[in-house]
Amino acid sequence: MSDEYAIRQLVEKYADAVNRVDKEDWASTWCEDSEWDLSSMPAVTGKDAIVELWVNAMAGFPFVAQLIQNGTTEINGDTATGRWYIVEHIQTTEKDSDGNPVGFFNIGVYQDKYIKENGKWLFQLRKYAVLYNDNGTGNMTGTANPYPELIT
Repeated sequence: MSDEYAIRQLVEKYADAVNRVDKEDWASTWCEDSEWDLSSMPAVTGKDAIVELWVNAMAGFPFVAQLIQNGTTEINGDTATGRWYIVEHIQTTEKDSDGNPVGFFNIGVYQDKYIKENGKWLFQLRKYAVLYNDNGTGNMTGTANPYPELIT
């Protein structure tokens, strides 16, 4: 299997674990000294802290569909970088005034750094930026954000 394909499988495993709320599968995508930067809060470092944040965040979402779109990878030996676009449909635990579930739709981009450990590609850094959020309107009248600065 090519390194590029293995990294794509890593990205897909991550999203699949999000959709199934599978802590073990999701955690298995990270190296021990990783960093997760959601841009909306201070970055979190270390696999254990990252997994704890994810578990707490997912508790507020009865439904999440994280869909991988196109992506790129650049491989340099046992390290690599990549960029992946995602679409998310998220239902929160909140209800509107009629008791209906509240949620939102976003389009985002993950900029990644990967490391190959024991023949397996893992996330070393995932930096997320929301490119578009509908702010719960259910239509395209939400907020569009400028493209983030590329990481190197």
